[in-house]
Amino acid sequence: MLQILLIGFVNATQCKPTCSDKCGNVSIPYPFGIEEGCYLDESYYIDCNSTTGIPHLNVSSILSVMFGFQSRPLEVVEIKIDGNLIRVNLPIAYRCYNEWGKVVSGSTTTISTSRFPFSSTQNWFTGVGCDLEANIGLNNPSVAMKCLLDCNFFHGSVRNGSCLGRGCCQASIQQGMTYAGIDISLPENKTSVVGNLSRCGYAFIVEKDKYYFNTSELPNMSNNMSFPVALDWSVGDAMCEEAQKDKVTYMCQENSECYDGEIGVKGYRCKCSDGYTGNPYIQNGCQDVNECESSELNDCLQGYCKNTHGGYKCICPNDHQGNAKKGGECTPVEPQSKPRSVIEGIIEGVAGAVVVMIFVYCGAKRRIRVKGRKDFFKQNGGIMLQKTLFTCKDPFNKAKIFTEEELKKATENFNDTNIIGQGGYGTVYKGILANKTVVAIKKSKVIDQGQIKQFVNEVIILSQINHPNIVKLLGCCLETQFPLLVYEYITNKTLCHHIHRHPILTFEKRLKVAAETAEALAYMHSTTQIIHRDVKPSNILLNDEFTAKVSDFGISTFVPLGETHLSTFVKGTIGYMDPEYFCTSKLTQKSDVYSFGVVLLELLTGTKIHSLETPLTVYRGAAAYFTSLLECDLLVQVLDDQLKGDVYAEMVKRFTKIAINCLDLEGKTRPTMKEVKHELEQLRCVLLSIEAQSI
Repeated sequence: MLQILLIGFVNATQCKPTCSDKCGNVSIPYPFGIEEGCYLDESYYIDCNSTTGIPHLNVSSILSVMFGFQSRPLEVVEIKIDGNLIRVNLPIAYRCYNEWGKVVSGSTTTISTSRFPFSSTQNWFTGVGCDLEANIGLNNPSVAMKCLLDCNFFHGSVRNGSCLGRGCCQASIQQGMTYAGIDISLPENKTSVVGNLSRCGYAFIVEKDKYYFNTSELPNMSNNMSFPVALDWSVGDAMCEEAQKDKVTYMCQENSECYDGEIGVKGYRCKCSDGYTGNPYIQNGCQDVNECESSELNDCLQGYCKNTHGGYKCICPNDHQGNAKKGGECTPVEPQSKPRSVIEGIIEGVAGAVVVMIFVYCGAKRRIRVKGRKDFFKQNGGIMLQKTLFTCKDPFNKAKIFTEEELKKATENFNDTNIIGQGGYGTVYKGILANKTVVAIKKSKVIDQGQIKQFVNEVIILSQINHPNIVKLLGCCLETQFPLLVYEYITNKTLCHHIHRHPILTFEKRLKVAAETAEALAYMHSTTQIIHRDVKPSNILLNDEFTAKVSDFGISTFVPLGETHLSTFVKGTIGYMDPEYFCTSKLTQKSDVYSFGVVLLELLTGTKIHSLETPLTVYRGAAAYFTSLLECDLLVQVLDDQLKGDVYAEMVKRFTKIAINCLDLEGKTRPTMKEVKHELEQLRCVLLSIEAQSI
């Protein structure tokens, strides 16, 4: 409604006074411009074709279409001040094969967008076709993604509107990417005939919700088709805190605010403050919104709204009193029944002023607190989370959104006496909710604002996991600067405590914990597509029956359907981290397998594996070292005292072999967690059989 009322005014304030603000039907707001002196610098120059009226981005952004070698700038569809977004049209890449898999036509797309990166939140990398691979290289050849398009089997599963790998697949774009090379290829194991549904494959970047998969369009998609792509933009080369120090070059004008963009995107962004609208990059560009002009913009009784700079007030007229907001009432003030003395009037006036000042002060403090909570709630993804929970089909098994007050009461205002754990990503408190439920409350130290959507998805998915060996996420609080996560309370400390500080675990209990942890990780890999990323004894909790509960998903990540790995920043704990992941930044489910192998060896030795006093047990040599111990029959030298003896000797050797297989330096030769789970379950069955015979 606000946009409808002010559209004429806003358009008039988008560019500098003497500059053209349109190219064809596209508005060109400053810092962009189409004339000399009307743009910030050459990066923001828009080339307006006077014949066609079509604007082009002119920042050395070149589109190269192979099999024709065409080069042309990017067509600009829209430039948005609100949200700092440029929407451009980007042609697709494609390959068409004959029935023997030979290329008969096609093109590849290469694009460099300089300082305008692809929006990681607004776009999908999309592949369409059958029995082919869609490929995209981002920024450099070492950062690449593949999208396998499978149609050979179950043709009935190829459905219009579905992009889950059957005929169509989609993947997220990484933050800060300004270069992309896109093409289609046959997979290595495809040697003969391509799919019958379509012998052409297509790959492209497209803005979310701007492409609908339809099998009937496949034969004709190569006919110069293009899709809208969202690019982020900013100004300057520094973040807000640094940019504001230089008053000469700082771009945000009066009645505006500065905010940083995504991680990896240089520069900062400006927006008009609440209650103002327009262009924050030009002088007097942000103008006050008169909320009193429409009842849709204020909550006052009709005729009782007073506009203020950046806001409005609901005021009863003279000689009236009451609540001037909707639902309230302004009533005439009744005349005094008897005259009052001047002294009485002064005393009452002073008293009234004092009361008003107290109420104003208290009200202001309360408004600041409420606004702060609302801002944190919005910043931490609360609106997105509320929307998802509202549409959840299972109302009895979903995350609850707690208030800050609820969790303060539960922890006695986060008293230090209630701390039950601390780590690099936060502090864990024991709490008792109003319904007497005992919970563990994790207070995060920091959260990446560019990953809010992923954080919300993690809360939703983990709250729906009901697995006996995974700590249950009950809900979260988003009213604080950093989110608070509420988990079920586990009573018997961590596995780290029981094997390193209080080592009394029997082999039976150690095998039980190992098998249950493997069950949880296998479930995560196969059912929820989650890689834990930080498997270690301190993240495995135990209850009074020594049942294992995998916890701490602070750096866990999701693997998109159809993907085998993620190229990501290296995170985890040294000593437990997969060396292949450490060297290549390619995270796979086998990375969890390696970490689990380290946990198995610690269960055997009672010692942190990279702390054993021998030069052969360096980080990359644990598997080789334990293999040599087995071959020389010297394993007893490093076993925990609880495991020495002849009773479990053969089973301990089998247990060690499982660990060694998990610690293979090449991820592709390690077993899956499902295979490890089956081996440990078989070993438990043997142990139970031996104990039954001894009875």
